[in-house]
Amino acid sequence: MKTIGLLSDTHGHIPEKAFSFLNACDEIWHAGDIGNLETAKTLASLKPFRAVYGNIDGYDIRSFYPLYQDIMCENVRVLMMHIGGYPGKYTTEARKLIYELKPGLFISGHSHILKVVNDPKNGLLHINPGAAGISGLHTVSTLVRFVIGGKDISDLEILEIPRKLTV
Repeated sequence: MKTIGLLSDTHGHIPEKAFSFLNACDEIWHAGDIGNLETAKTLASLKPFRAVYGNIDGYDIRSFYPLYQDIMCENVRVLMMHIGGYPGKYTTEARKLIYELKPGLFISGHSHILKVVNDPKNGLLHINPGAAGISGLHTVSTLVRFVIGGKDISDLEILEIPRKLTV
């Protein structure tokens, strides 16, 4: 059983309240738009860290983190990428990878909109953790924490931080 802390779109800023939320995790996953290597290093210093690069990430981030991650966590195959869409509106690349890899969990970021959606057509759960940082139009910064045990994804928790409290 593993507890995963999931965030996206930090754009170089991690809210202070995120640290205690992530401290209870076994691993931290970042779904892109990290912002800079210092942010990635900070998160990697807390727990084992997996990430993908996003559209705002420069070559420094892209040299360390891939476009997508194909992760086996417990008995769940996980596909994580930054720009992937959501059930019924997947990007062409996400649709192709979902078809090839057949993940049980698909994670994407980019929209800054928190979404947790079951996709029965593809037999997966989709999670977009929203945006943890302070750049963008969102008014609440969000992070997600969940447990993967065997083939089950459970105990999903959401941390919401009003943007005025994130600085």
